[in-house]
Amino acid sequence: MIYTVTCNPSLDYVVSVQGFQTGCTNRTQSEKLFAGGKGINVSLVLKNMGIESTALGFVAGFTGEEIVRRLEKIGVKNDFIWLEEGFSRINVKLKAMDDTEINGQGPQIDEEKTELLLRRLDGVGRGDVLFLSGSIPASMPDDTYERIMRRLDGTGAAVVVDATKALLMNVLKYRPFLIKPNHQELGEIFGVRLESREDVIPYGKKLQEAGAQNVLISLAGEGAVLIAADGELYSALAPEGKLINAVGAGDSMVAGFMAGWLSSGDYKYAFDMGLAAGSASAFSEKLATGEEIAAVYSQMKR
Repeated sequence: MIYTVTCNPSLDYVVSVQGFQTGCTNRTQSEKLFAGGKGINVSLVLKNMGIESTALGFVAGFTGEEIVRRLEKIGVKNDFIWLEEGFSRINVKLKAMDDTEINGQGPQIDEEKTELLLRRLDGVGRGDVLFLSGSIPASMPDDTYERIMRRLDGTGAAVVVDATKALLMNVLKYRPFLIKPNHQELGEIFGVRLESREDVIPYGKKLQEAGAQNVLISLAGEGAVLIAADGELYSALAPEGKLINAVGAGDSMVAGFMAGWLSSGDYKYAFDMGLAAGSASAFSEKLATGEEIAAVYSQMKR
């Protein structure tokens, strides 16, 4: 089984406004509403690639009901924990002269609900894949991912962690199967500025030495680098295409990589599928379909 965890899912309200001005009334040219959150994005891309997963996390209120409704409408399984108070956050994505985001806080999650999530993950074991994606709400313990991985240590589950700073660094000792920082996040960890694929390699290797089995580093238009568990290094530019929407591209890369790995056990194929999936979503107004991912993959030079 494949599971994704999104501790703070959202409804993403994406609006386009021509000639946006502050201090006055602006009218939208277009508006879209999506179920959002990094783990949910992974589940959606996997679904588009024909792979089933179960989305886990916390939802609340009328917005939580809409998140669940939208996922169930397209056939994404979920087993969210319902919160009695508050409502799942709404994130506003403003497409104007510059893209601007206003992200909501989300509901309060107490220790009892956190422990309930941990218990739901106790059945994850050998042959299963668990994605821990994104940040956690301020109301949750900052060692939540570490606690999850401690409980799963020795079970044989393949854990994928797409998080930043301490959330990522604190889990490395539990040898996650895959981590995926981007070049900016990697630079923040080590206090350096990283711009090229060559720049990120020594720092990616430091994360591998700290425990990560595979380190996949995304660099937007510069492509990606994989420092693989078998000692090989893979590096490639991003496929050519028009950037339309970068939101979810990193989540798509993680989903594509694991889809490629699970179907082949080959790191090169997994790397190429990750790069194709991430690029296909960046070239689309929403998360890429399976057909779009296959089309980008077929055009890549390998």
